[in-house]
Amino acid sequence: MTETARPVAILIAALGGEGGGVLTNWIVNAAAASGFPVQSTSIPGVAQRTGATTYYIEILPVPWRELGERRPVLALTPGIGDIDVVLASELMEAGRTVSGGFVTPDRTLVIASTARFFVMNEKIAMGDGRYDEQQLTEAIATHAQASLLFDMEALAKQSGAMINAVMLGAIAASGRLPMPPEAFAAAIQADGKAVASNLAGFRAGLAAVQAGAPARAIGRGDERGQGTPAGLGQLEREVVATMPETARELIIEGVRRLAAYQDLRYAKLYLDRLAPIRAADEGAKAGGRLLRETARHLAVRMSFEDVIRVAQAKIDPARIRRIRNELKLKPDVPFALYEFLKPGIEELCQVLPSPLARRLLDLSTRRGWIDRFHLGMEINSRSISGYLRFWLLAKLRPWRPRSHRYAEEQAQIESWLGMIGEAARLSAELAVEIAECARLIKGYGDTHKRGLANFGLIEARVIRPVLDCRMPPQQGADAITSARTAALLDPEGESLARCLDELDRRTSFRMAAE
Repeated sequence: MTETARPVAILIAALGGEGGGVLTNWIVNAAAASGFPVQSTSIPGVAQRTGATTYYIEILPVPWRELGERRPVLALTPGIGDIDVVLASELMEAGRTVSGGFVTPDRTLVIASTARFFVMNEKIAMGDGRYDEQQLTEAIATHAQASLLFDMEALAKQSGAMINAVMLGAIAASGRLPMPPEAFAAAIQADGKAVASNLAGFRAGLAAVQAGAPARAIGRGDERGQGTPAGLGQLEREVVATMPETARELIIEGVRRLAAYQDLRYAKLYLDRLAPIRAADEGAKAGGRLLRETARHLAVRMSFEDVIRVAQAKIDPARIRRIRNELKLKPDVPFALYEFLKPGIEELCQVLPSPLARRLLDLSTRRGWIDRFHLGMEINSRSISGYLRFWLLAKLRPWRPRSHRYAEEQAQIESWLGMIGEAARLSAELAVEIAECARLIKGYGDTHKRGLANFGLIEARVIRPVLDCRMPPQQGADAITSARTAALLDPEGESLARCLDELDRRTSFRMAAE
């Protein structure tokens, strides 16, 4: 077969439930209707993002009428270095094709969505386990002949279609296949399923690539919901007027988050707490890094997960819409949503006033009830009774500042901010490393307890000795980094224990030598 008659090889890397098989059929049917020899195969993946679902298509760009008696032999599996077009519905999946050697600079066009659906390793990490999207994008740009990267998921939501229709529009506009865009649109119509919405998504993807600069949907920062306090704009203007540009956008997001989490007063407290950090950043000549990192972690710490927040999340309309979309249910189709909960004494004490909660916790600890008493519940949050249980808990939000969990969290936050301020007088790097230790504290229940315990160990055995000038600032910053990294490696704390013991030995040797 001559070089001009080489098949066009297309590799589709998709996620389960996104219609990768339908997309493959559309392309195959468009090619067949246009008179081109075509063949496709599929390799199903597994659940929970531990494997990919891939589809492979070969199209010979020579019509059957020109082949006469000849019959092309098309491959059943993709070959490394032999792919002309890679289609990916998610950025990590595009990265996987690069890692697998399928993307080459001499021939491969990568068409991928920049949206992320996190893999399991990213979700279960103790800290921020997300892969660097910039590195993924750079890897694609380095290894591909050309790339078309844009948020297909956002365009799909805007047009009311599935992402596979947007992907079809993108590949139709790329010009890499021998069929005109009209052939792809005809394949959607011939399929006869959800024609109107699929055509809308197809046209959105087509227009995005043809325009060269695809429009983005409204970002998460603009999706504040109807419950956003009316005075939020004033706080945002205050941030613009008082905070340096390097941290301004991040702090505005923190203000929005905390206003939605609690109220405007709480968001104002966030800004008040950042004011001395800004001064410390300037005094330590940290270039805004200390302010940015503290602002990011402070927003997360102040929006801690308590039973009130969990109840809010369970009945959040956005969550219900997402689940309905994932199940592909029409708006008028009812469904049940069962929540499995196992609250214990500590969770129940979260919403009590501190004096009463402390007495109950002390009594439960003496009697050995803390780890033994848990109330297992299975609640249908779509039923009237189930919804009302979560609704009543969520309505306790105004009570939160009087609760025991709130008092504990605020005391811990103030202690953490105080250590950052102290450290900034010694070293900007030391202060940043202490701010980063907030990564250890997240979630609720056992996850929160383990993180808090690990933070306490690092504070007692590393941070306090540094702040008391028993260790040089630079050595202390390195030690904090090592201890924090070890704590994030495993949830049980074994790596942290070994790291702290090693740090103690090194400190003892140094003191003996002096």
